Amino acid sequence: MVKITVVGSISTDFVIETDKRPQVGETVEGKNFSTAFGGKGANQAVAAARLGADVFMIGTVGNDTFAEELQRNLKENQIFLNNVERVTHLPSGSAVITIQDGDNAIIYIPGANNALTPERIAMAREDLKTSDLVVVQNEVPVDAIEELVRVCTEMQVPVLYNPAPARRLSAEAIEKVRFITPNETEFSVLFPGEKMEEVLERYPNKLLVTAGSEGVYYHDGEKVKLVPANKVVPVDTTGAGDTFNGAFAVAWSNGLTIEESIRFGNLAASLSIQKMGAQTGIPTIDEMKGSEKYEKEWHLK
Repeated sequence: MVKITVVGSISTDFVIETDKRPQVGETVEGKNFSTAFGGKGANQAVAAARLGADVFMIGTVGNDTFAEELQRNLKENQIFLNNVERVTHLPSGSAVITIQDGDNAIIYIPGANNALTPERIAMAREDLKTSDLVVVQNEVPVDAIEELVRVCTEMQVPVLYNPAPARRLSAEAIEKVRFITPNETEFSVLFPGEKMEEVLERYPNKLLVTAGSEGVYYHDGEKVKLVPANKVVPVDTTGAGDTFNGAFAVAWSNGLTIEESIRFGNLAASLSIQKMGAQTGIPTIDEMKGSEKYEKEWHLK
């Protein structure tokens, strides 16, 4: 079984379904309210674990009742929590998600996720050293991400950097990571004013630009390719990108090619958006195997 270490956010999602999002000063009636487990780091860790990897989480939660539930959920998903710490001076992370016609808008409150420091990264060095792939996102402080990339590069451990939400990272760190997986908005923040085709050519087999219902663009060393998304009717797109990243990480770590891994990630994401919730929609490996597309294309170790 491959080992994937996920460094990132652990949060609670407060989900509101509505037919109309309010304008400034306006009150509208919502259709439904629910809470769910989330945080991009936790979502990607759950995706990788459900798809067959040994997953180790590095992150921070608060000293509140939400923290207890967040840790319990990760344990139930068979995720190792040796390097998940509780901090007393900040609440656990949270996000308010509004869903309209299957599309989401999110306000993210980092809380305890901002307590992930370079020093905490250094303390997890042994788990990082034995990882087949390390996955990180932007819902933790940039200095922790920079230190993570530095440490992993030193130990020759590949890093998948998912720059979500959009934020700049040093050019040096971008050069060192193995994969970068922005969506189109995040791409424009990382590479302002540059044409996608030219940047993809500059980072062949490294830069994967997710384009929602279109699919994923990358350069295979010869030309720019689009790996089409699977066409489904979405119920809730929350967590689709996280599911893709976790699934891609599992597939690539198991020796699949980049294109095969993208197709695997696309399938997992398409299954996830047919259910409500960032984590409740994430498929298991058995659900993936039940898909006709899986039977035709993939056989993981």
